[in-house]
Amino acid sequence: MDAVTRAPRLTLGPVQYHWPRARLEAFYDEVAHGPAEVVYLGETVCSKRRELRLDDWLALAERLQAAGKEVVLSSLALIEAESELKTLRRLCANGRFRVEANDIGAVRLLAAAGVEFVAGPAINIYNQHTLALLARQGLRRWVMPFELARSTLAEILAECPDGVETEVTVFGRIPLAWSARCFTARHHNLPKDACDEVCDRYADGLLVRTREAEPFLAFNGIQTQSAQTYALAVELADMTAIGVDLVRIYPQAAGTAEVLALFAQLRAGELAADAVQARLEALMPVGPCRGYWYGAAGIDAAPPALRA
Repeated sequence: MDAVTRAPRLTLGPVQYHWPRARLEAFYDEVAHGPAEVVYLGETVCSKRRELRLDDWLALAERLQAAGKEVVLSSLALIEAESELKTLRRLCANGRFRVEANDIGAVRLLAAAGVEFVAGPAINIYNQHTLALLARQGLRRWVMPFELARSTLAEILAECPDGVETEVTVFGRIPLAWSARCFTARHHNLPKDACDEVCDRYADGLLVRTREAEPFLAFNGIQTQSAQTYALAVELADMTAIGVDLVRIYPQAAGTAEVLALFAQLRAGELAADAVQARLEALMPVGPCRGYWYGAAGIDAAPPALRA
């Protein structure tokens, strides 16, 4: 089997930010004609973001499926209210599309229903034993947590259960934490329950700097992200070699279509990995990081072997 055939499929992760409805619909109209083979849809951060409700996401999923995409519906990563649990139950019982569980409660609902599912990066799968346990409950794909290193992934893949796919994020800001508090609202001196959805002012999150004015974090409602963008283009060939099945790109406010196109060209052997990495860095809001893959500090921009 040749390298192009074996190369991982391209996936587009859920939009992590609060974009208006018109922007979301225009974005996914473009995605329908792009190279992403799997598209994840849904609100994963805050249930107060109601530009699209579940029925809207389902209608959008049907349009993308008609365009030839595999569609997966993503759940919230932090469930705090009965209303959110009610929506989660409906999501898990949609009967049409596979669900990405980002909370262990979603795993329980899907497993109890005997429905196959995807474990998102917020589910702490850190070893082959956990993976095997969840596989027995219906897991058919898992997205590697950002903080795991390549060496740990290789150990897990050596004992990966049959029929389970592995997905690794190769582009996007890293979700570091979810909180019951909304830091974006706090920045505007607003209570969480009367936040006016101010996170819609920040299409790529609210950048936070250190006292030395260095980019440090990004606030995205209740989610805290890295300021830097995780980017693993040079590493794609190695991922292919160790058996990664899919690679994920997270949307950002501008340039997502170009990011997808660059990875598609890299996968097809039309562009060199170093050239793709450089072009990706030019598209990032702040700059790159990729330390976690190498077992180093996550904020590191280059592998330890390449640092001066």
